[in-house]
Amino acid sequence: MNFIDELSWRGMLHDIMPGTEEQLQREMTAGYIGFDPTAASLHIGNLATVMLLVHLQRAGHKPFALVGGATGMIGDPSGKAAEREFLSEEILRRNQEGIRAQLERFLDFDSGENSAEMVNNYDWFSGISFLDFLREAGKYLTVNYMMAKDSVKKRLETGISFTEFSYQLLQGYDFYWLYKNRNVRLQMGGSDQWGNITTGTELIRRKEAGETGTDVKADIDEKTGREAFALTTPLVTKADGTKFGKSESGNVWLDPAMTSPYQFYQFWLNTTDADCPRLIRVFTLLPKDEIETLEQQHAEAPHLRILQRAIAQDVTTRVHGTKGYDLAVKASEVLFGKATLETLQSIEAHEFAVIFEGVPQTEITGDELAAANDITDLLSVASRGEVYASKGEARRAVAQNAVSINKSKVADSGAAVPTDWLQNRYLLISKGKKNHLLKKV
Repeated sequence: MNFIDELSWRGMLHDIMPGTEEQLQREMTAGYIGFDPTAASLHIGNLATVMLLVHLQRAGHKPFALVGGATGMIGDPSGKAAEREFLSEEILRRNQEGIRAQLERFLDFDSGENSAEMVNNYDWFSGISFLDFLREAGKYLTVNYMMAKDSVKKRLETGISFTEFSYQLLQGYDFYWLYKNRNVRLQMGGSDQWGNITTGTELIRRKEAGETGTDVKADIDEKTGREAFALTTPLVTKADGTKFGKSESGNVWLDPAMTSPYQFYQFWLNTTDADCPRLIRVFTLLPKDEIETLEQQHAEAPHLRILQRAIAQDVTTRVHGTKGYDLAVKASEVLFGKATLETLQSIEAHEFAVIFEGVPQTEITGDELAAANDITDLLSVASRGEVYASKGEARRAVAQNAVSINKSKVADSGAAVPTDWLQNRYLLISKGKKNHLLKKV
């Protein structure tokens, strides 16, 4: 597998430094991407760059994931309108642990020579004094050079602190440290990181050439026989040009405690037809011929949402495992599909909270249940008007064939209260396309 060719047909190649492809063809090459541990989880916006590391390893090269324990204390100004709040060391450490666990679902940390590795820049920055850093890195890049970067220019009008201004120099030193100590030759990232990444290649070039200032004429190959390289991938946007990666409730996280497998699966399932050709290439490992076949099948029957289902299955399985995917599918069938009573009865007790997260729920006591003479009472009086506001409203809904209990249509509003509760505790009330859960307490 040729790494650059793979990125090209998938539409994942934005900028590439001259000589990068030749370096990758010449030998197994170590490359890295940095992740700021500003949250306990990565989100799907990070996933596009994670996939760069995945394809790098699949092509026989060695991936490094750098978690910025040091730079995370400052925050990257790229794409930001204001300075971020600082995080404590304790929070950063907890976030780093969560990110590593997620990366292990995508990268192989035990594959021999090209095993993935995770590094933390706090390990080398914690031992460098401010004066040492100025000598080691600060003197090699001019203020003019640093101010020319887009990440800085866009903030000059609103103001940028020296802390954030120095971020690109810190990231550049990361690359230099990995280059010198771990033989890392390539840094990758999103297209908005090109300025920060090339700061690293420039710092390496100048330090290795033994020059300072802007007039650096020495060819690095003459001195060391090595070079540093850069590559970026396009930021993923929707077909209408808006930012990709958020749902109505905010970021779509990889941590199931922050975004449930069901919510995660539904996000992909609800993507538009126009977005699918790009998403299936960036976020799945499906080969080119299979993707093209799926696209043809989707064009012939778009109502079946073949592309959306293929993306949702591939990504959900890799992020949440087969069990997470199966649970998400089951939840989708229960809440939106044609699930049967048998499907409902197969739901285990611990799965109820996951499947019915976000569904309105009403607790009903034994006394309230005993006082219900029929289904109309159950749907209105016993539930304190939370399912239907009144008996009349409940009767009309039943008459309109709009009510189901445990996926069975209710034909008679005067029928007896059901005795077959799911897990001996739950009744799923379907009000047209909406769901409501009754729980006995």
